[in-house]
Amino acid sequence: MVRIELSAQQAQELSAILEDYLSDLRMEIVDTDSQDFRESLKRRKELVSLVVDQLKASGS
Repeated sequence: MVRIELSAQQAQELSAILEDYLSDLRMEIVDTDSQDFRESLKRRKELVSLVVDQLKASGS
């Protein structure tokens, strides 16, 4: 397991950046015609969502 130490401020900023990326990623998934690429984007979305959830949980 890899661990990265972030200050509370850094964790908040990273979470906000990733949430913005998730929004863009959702739009890209909808607009993608290639099934393989769409599945790849969905896996990426799941991973980023997991990281966002972990960042939020660590800040509470």
